[in-house]
Amino acid sequence: MKIAITSQNFRTITPHAGKCRRFLIFQQDNTGKVIEIDRLDLPKEMSMHEFMGVQHPLFSVDVLITSGAGQGFINRMSQQAVNVMVTREADPYKAAEAVYTGRPLACG
Repeated sequence: MKIAITSQNFRTITPHAGKCRRFLIFQQDNTGKVIEIDRLDLPKEMSMHEFMGVQHPLFSVDVLITSGAGQGFINRMSQQAVNVMVTREADPYKAAEAVYTGRPLACG
């Protein structure tokens, strides 16, 4: 499972998922440890608010964690089989670990 997390500063989970252009990408390694595998730093036209194409890098993740998203964003990602989770957790690693271990996220 691949997880994307909105993070405009590459340190904390940030809101406005539809306008966000920076994402941390996490996966588990073969020992089950959560690791950051990539960072997306997209141009403005690739924010989901602006994007009107067919292929987007976020469409390849399974879960997207954010601290704020509108229903339109959630619906659009759902159409691409991406589960959007809104949380008030600020630490991207803690949020990713919670999802991988099946613990609930602090609701946003």
